[in-house]
Amino acid sequence: MAYDVLIVGGGHNGLVCAAYLARAGLKVRVLERRDVVGGAATSAEFHPGFRNSVAAYTVSLLHPKVIADLRLARHGLKIVERPLANFLPLSEAGEAPRSFRVGPDLAATQGDLARFSARDAARLPGYTRMIERAADTLRALALETPPLARGGWSDLVEAFNLGCVANRIDLPTRRELLDLFTKSAGDLLDGWFETDAVKAAFGFDSIVGNYASPYTPNTAYVLLHHVFGEVNGKRGAWGHAIGGMGAITQAMAKEALARGVEISTGAHVAEVRVRGARAAGVALADGTYIDARAVAANVNPKMLYLELVAAEHLEPEFRERMARWKCASGTLRMNVALAELPEFACAPGAQAQPHHGAGIIMAPSLRYMEQAYFDARTLGWARAPIVEMLIPSTVDTTLAPRGAHVASLFCQHFAPVLPEGRSWDEAREEAADVVIDTVERYAPNFKAAVLARSTLTPLDLEREFGLTGGDIFHGALSLDQLWAARPMLGYGDYRAPIKGLYLCGSGAHPGGGVTGLPGHNAAREMLRDFRRGRV
Repeated sequence: MAYDVLIVGGGHNGLVCAAYLARAGLKVRVLERRDVVGGAATSAEFHPGFRNSVAAYTVSLLHPKVIADLRLARHGLKIVERPLANFLPLSEAGEAPRSFRVGPDLAATQGDLARFSARDAARLPGYTRMIERAADTLRALALETPPLARGGWSDLVEAFNLGCVANRIDLPTRRELLDLFTKSAGDLLDGWFETDAVKAAFGFDSIVGNYASPYTPNTAYVLLHHVFGEVNGKRGAWGHAIGGMGAITQAMAKEALARGVEISTGAHVAEVRVRGARAAGVALADGTYIDARAVAANVNPKMLYLELVAAEHLEPEFRERMARWKCASGTLRMNVALAELPEFACAPGAQAQPHHGAGIIMAPSLRYMEQAYFDARTLGWARAPIVEMLIPSTVDTTLAPRGAHVASLFCQHFAPVLPEGRSWDEAREEAADVVIDTVERYAPNFKAAVLARSTLTPLDLEREFGLTGGDIFHGALSLDQLWAARPMLGYGDYRAPIKGLYLCGSGAHPGGGVTGLPGHNAAREMLRDFRRGRV
């Protein structure tokens, strides 16, 4: 049976793309290699009675238009805001208690910051306004297809002008945008604040899934990328999906099925078939051929163009550039089953408190983060890693037995490729021990409370979810890989060099995170081509 569109990869963007295409009346089939759809946004039991998000672990960037259009709430999705945005324990056992809290609102953050620096507390509202102005611009850009994506370098100037909303943004705000798109997060934050704790709290967003120092140029944009989302209408907030991140993709799958999408799991696509310079369908690993008028790939662009499309169908220069596509993350992901909540040296008590529901960041300064990056580059992983811990069971009692808890640990920096030919299969538990020891320094009861743990190294992320280099974004969010240059200048409009082939994953604009926007935007461009008879 021939289809109008085949979607390669049943992650969240693939499901979103499929649902929009099917709503327009096209016959669509999703092909997913694993036995469950959702990609990195899934939930699973990792120890008897303990269930959690497997890889992606928190929600903010999921676009409200996607939530509404796909009726995700009707399909059971419920998202709750964190009681605090972030909590930074700053003292270890035996030291005077010190911590920094972000939230639940600006006044509370300002009050906590005043304990460290009256100057920084006074400057915090100005910094917040600057970030909010930039985030508003990014929200507008995120729903757009990069203009004239097949043009020249002048496109980048046009893109910047569009970002300035055709002169409606004043010159000081344009200067702020230029800073955020080009500077390092460290340089940006050093210009605003003097306190290590507040710089660490905000600078953490610049290295999440980003294999870089916070002083690497362009990391200020990665910081911005992580703050343009919202939870239940509250901009900049982060939250938990009840039931874990799989609740999002299962709701998407339900809506796709309701619209007539056919979803196939255990369907490993080995090749995108091309006939007469057009995409004509796919070949599965078991030898099955499936025909279609168009194919949309929800995979890393490097995988699409170097593994799934035969070399003879692409220009050599295109393949050479795609071979240099930067996709390597320094991430190690852990799920931990806990007998009790961690009791922090700076915040005594193992009973649930607001800080237990926050993003708990164990990285006290930008210098600490930079050293973690240097360690990974030279030694393979940070000897004092950056650890963000979330404990979703504090707001979602479905995840663990009564009195017990689950924790998500998102850790940086762990090199995608270890030195001296060492394999991550050999080093996995050794690196995981370093993470546990890091948390233990701030919460002395943590190690004894661990009942079980599940660890995903960069290699595991690649093998399990197809995240090339362990890259959660399907490609670095660097200036040369954004907007019209994502994944390559000339093909930033979701269309491939082969007619009828499209990119609908995070390797396309606006990039990574559980947003649904690459799938949304790609579907819009595909429908335009179908209406114009170009497919």
